[in-house]
Amino acid sequence: MAAPGRPIRVVFFGGPYLQPGAQRFVALLEAHPDIDLVLGLCEGHGSGLRHRWANLWQRRGILAVPVRTFELIEECRQFLRRPREWLALRRLAARALEKFLTVPDLHAPVVLARLRVLAPDLGVIYGGPILKAELFDLPAQGTLGIHHGRVPQYRGKKTTFWEMYNGETGAGVTIQRVSAGLDRGDIVRHGAVEIGRKGYGRVWREVEERGCGLFIDAVLDVQAGRARFTPQPATRGPLYRQPSAGELLRFWWRRRLRRPQAGTRP
Repeated sequence: MAAPGRPIRVVFFGGPYLQPGAQRFVALLEAHPDIDLVLGLCEGHGSGLRHRWANLWQRRGILAVPVRTFELIEECRQFLRRPREWLALRRLAARALEKFLTVPDLHAPVVLARLRVLAPDLGVIYGGPILKAELFDLPAQGTLGIHHGRVPQYRGKKTTFWEMYNGETGAGVTIQRVSAGLDRGDIVRHGAVEIGRKGYGRVWREVEERGCGLFIDAVLDVQAGRARFTPQPATRGPLYRQPSAGELLRFWWRRRLRRPQAGTRP
């Protein structure tokens, strides 16, 4: 718990670039009067568009093109739906990013030494690499992370996609305390959005928005000393991976078949 009467001091851990959801979360951190974002650390070899594309291509190959196209389309949609909110969040994110550094290794001794001097109350991770205990245990209250999926049923990568692919009725999001083991930490907050006949883009957008709200609530729970850390059930679901091109095509075809035909009721 942070000292009474002052905001909780938070350090952010991320990957080589901030995806739209992470930018939204950073903006919300920056805006809240009870949260002091003292530093942001991203692990990568540089910042800017060139490094972003290089990293995306390294991870996704030719699929980097549709992935980035999807991100741009979603950003345009959000601007058109709520332009004032979108612009306000962009301004807050830009202000927060002035506190960010990109480093080759989040676990480097110089990084750990700087964090010890800062003595943050809490760490938060959104879209970053797997952290080691020497880093996630360094903040006084540990580190929280967001996972887009229900745990322990959906661990690993692209779990919103896999929840839809497997025909689940809802797509989950979990805020957990980071610990050893992938997506195995104690649960702090969790929620879900209904899938129904929605397209993937809409479900993903709603999951991100729901997740950002839950993440802020979890940070404030820690700040107020009311956070509850619930261990995950002992049963383990499969560890999901990036979908293949064939699985993406099958998913697209299944969703297409589920759409109501013209002149029929959904």
